[in-house]
Amino acid sequence: MRTVTATAAAVTAALAAGAAGIAAGRLASDAALKAPPGRPLPTEPRLTVHATAAGRIALTRDLAALRPGMYGLGGEGSHAVVGPVLDAESHSADTVVRRLERVTHGTLKPGDKVWLTPNVYVGDPRAALGLDHADVDIPGELGTLPAWFVPGMRGTWVIAVHGLGTTREHSMNVMEFLHRHRFPVLALAYRGDLGAPRPPDGLNHLGETEWRDLDAAIRYAVHHGARQVVLHGWSTGATMALRAAAHSGLRERISGLVLDSPVLSWEATLRALASARRTPGALLPLAVRAAQGRTGLYGDRLDAAAAPELLDIPPTLIFHGPDDTVAPWRHSRRLAAIRPDRVALHTVRQAPHAAMWNADPKAYEEVLRRFLTPLM
Repeated sequence: MRTVTATAAAVTAALAAGAAGIAAGRLASDAALKAPPGRPLPTEPRLTVHATAAGRIALTRDLAALRPGMYGLGGEGSHAVVGPVLDAESHSADTVVRRLERVTHGTLKPGDKVWLTPNVYVGDPRAALGLDHADVDIPGELGTLPAWFVPGMRGTWVIAVHGLGTTREHSMNVMEFLHRHRFPVLALAYRGDLGAPRPPDGLNHLGETEWRDLDAAIRYAVHHGARQVVLHGWSTGATMALRAAAHSGLRERISGLVLDSPVLSWEATLRALASARRTPGALLPLAVRAAQGRTGLYGDRLDAAAAPELLDIPPTLIFHGPDDTVAPWRHSRRLAAIRPDRVALHTVRQAPHAAMWNADPKAYEEVLRRFLTPLM
């Protein structure tokens, strides 16, 4: 009897441990599969506002606070824009002083918790940039997708699609540049975004299903006069662009791809986000398996080393760098090495995920201009 009881107890303990592991893996996978649009990714540290003055802000001294370039500064109920680090300004040993370009809304006061974001602009193109635009509805697989359309004179449209942790506001970083060069711009909100249909399972599929919303935007553009389209995607938006270029029924209309910080290995990205939420290393394989079971993401089909769809890739420009802790730069390097005839990699250093423009806007736009010129 004692042997039977002991065996039953051992089996019960093993089942409990297995169930706990499954639950832990599921929770860890939420870091990627439930990343809310417009909220910081777990890789982005929270900073404290120490002081503000005319055109100046002192933040917690951190590697993030020392990044070169221009960033949005998000807070609970506030948004501001910060420029470069002001090394000549006096500050304490635990702070960094940056130029405070503007406070878009809300207030900033000492003690506030904030984070850097690639979203420099908030609102819509008219309010943020003074650009006339139309709010358009795109018929999608799951329902109506809201989008901004900024008109231009060219027959080649740029369709912009954001990625993890951001919204279509992210596209406004390059919208003024594109408008200046007379490209019509269509900035898409897709499944899971505010105002767009909710995915049936409530999860982000890291571009694997979301690309069909981008495909709907391509159909909309062609129906409304676009002769060709260039897809400009950030993060998982770049993944969506690759998938559309491979599988869209209108892929012959895609004349180019611009991929900023592309997620080319969903497993690596999921592990990175789960690790940033302090998931123990032993649980990371469980997080991957949980994501597979919940979304059907079996295998890294977009891994640059093995994706057959890359054989017919259109001319492609990648902006990426070694400081991206969410989407490893090595995958972009491999893609560029596999297809040097089609893929150009512009390396940006000291820039976090999906913030290659922020590190040096002028340099980014000049590289983008050179790429787009033959596609006009």
